[in-house]
Amino acid sequence: MVLAALCSGGFEKILSNEIRKLKSAGADCRIIDSTFGKVRFETDIEGLYYALLSLRTADRLMIEAASFPAVDFDELFEGTRSVRWEDYIPKGMGLTVDKARSNHSQLAAETSVQAVAHKAAAERLCAHYRQTRLNEDPDKSAKLRIHIEKDNVFLMLDICGEPLYKRGYRIRGGVAPLRESAAAALLLQSLWKRKYPMYDPFCGSGTIVIEAALYAWDVAPGLGRRFAVSNLAFGDTAIENEARAVLSERIDASRPVQIYGSDGDTAVVAAANANLERAVSMAGGKRAAYPPRIWLRKMEESRSPREEGFIITNPPYGRRLLDREGAEDVYRSMAVLRANFPAWKINVLSAHEGFETFFGENAARCKKIVSGAVETYFYEFDPVPKQKPEHNRGEKNAVNRNAPTGKSKRGMTYTW
Repeated sequence: MVLAALCSGGFEKILSNEIRKLKSAGADCRIIDSTFGKVRFETDIEGLYYALLSLRTADRLMIEAASFPAVDFDELFEGTRSVRWEDYIPKGMGLTVDKARSNHSQLAAETSVQAVAHKAAAERLCAHYRQTRLNEDPDKSAKLRIHIEKDNVFLMLDICGEPLYKRGYRIRGGVAPLRESAAAALLLQSLWKRKYPMYDPFCGSGTIVIEAALYAWDVAPGLGRRFAVSNLAFGDTAIENEARAVLSERIDASRPVQIYGSDGDTAVVAAANANLERAVSMAGGKRAAYPPRIWLRKMEESRSPREEGFIITNPPYGRRLLDREGAEDVYRSMAVLRANFPAWKINVLSAHEGFETFFGENAARCKKIVSGAVETYFYEFDPVPKQKPEHNRGEKNAVNRNAPTGKSKRGMTYTW
C-alpha cells in the first residue's frame, strides 16, 4: 500500500528519516517521493501501524486509495468510481470529502472537485452494498482528501482520526501552544541527543520538554491513543496490538536525562506539570528515574547545570501572546541566555524574520517552516568557541573573528 505522511513544510527531510528508521522496529518501508509538506512511501499493514504509533513529526497519515490523471470532471468521476472503495469502507459507514487541493492543474474548482468525487465514490459503494444512500453521520464517516498536482489526482483516506500531533497527554494548553509534532521536529532538527541536558526557558504548556522526555525514553507517541483505521475494512486489531506490544517493550524510563523547562507564569507552569505527569504515565506506568523538571523561574535566573547542552525554545511571536514590540523586547532580553549558557547550542523558533537583530547574534543556520498559513523561522546558534589566548604584541588590537559582522545573513541590520 502507499501512504502519505503530512507535516509542516520544511520538516520533510526529518520525517523521511523517521520513516526509514521504522525498519528498526521490523517495518518494511520505502520512500517514493517527497514534496512540500508531504512524504509518500510504500509499506504493508504492519508498517502502517508502526508508522501510526511511532512517527513523531507527522501531522497526519493517509492511505492512497488511487492515483490517476484527469483533466476534466468526466475523467475525475470515472477514475474515482473505478476505485474498489468496498475494500476500504465497510457497510454502514459513510464517506466525507474532507478537503480538496489543486495545484497547476486544469481541475481548479476545488468545491466542484469535492462534489464530483463524492458522487462517484458514493455511487460505487451504494451499488456494491445495495443501498440507496450512504450514512451521513460525520462521526461514522471515513474522511477523504483529494490532492491534484499537475493534472494527477491522488485520492487519500485518513487513517488517523484526530491528527497525530494530538498525543493525548495535553490536558491544558497555553494561549498559543506549539504542536507536539512540531516540537518533536525541532528536537530532531537541532540534533539534540539525550546525553546532553536540554532547557526550554519559555516552556508554556511544556510541549518541548515532554516531547524530549518521550524521545529520550523511546516512548512511541501514539501509544496513548486510538486511530480511525480501526473502523475501516482493512483494519487489523491483532497486528495493531502486536505492534503496540513491541513498541511498549522498548520503553526505558530509567535512562539518565537532564530535561528542564521554566516559565514566568504560575498558572502556565501548573498546567505544564499536569501535562508532564500525564505524559510520564505513557511510559507504561514505569517510574522515571530522572524525571523532567518544570519550574516557575525567570529566564535570567537560570544557569547551566553542565558546560555543554541545548536550549530549544519557542518564545512569543507578538501575535496571540504580546504585541510585536513586546515580543521584540523579549528577544532583546534573551541575550542573557548567551551570557549564562555560553557553551550551549541555542535553538529558537520564531515568526519574526528579524529575530537575530534583537537577539544580537547571527544564526549559524536558519530554516523556514510553514505550518498552515503561519511562516516561522528556526534559528540555530552554535556554542561560542573557547578563545585561545593571544601571545603576540598586537593582542590589544587583535580582531575577534567570531564577532557578529553587523548584519544578519538575512540582511537585517543589528541594533546594539
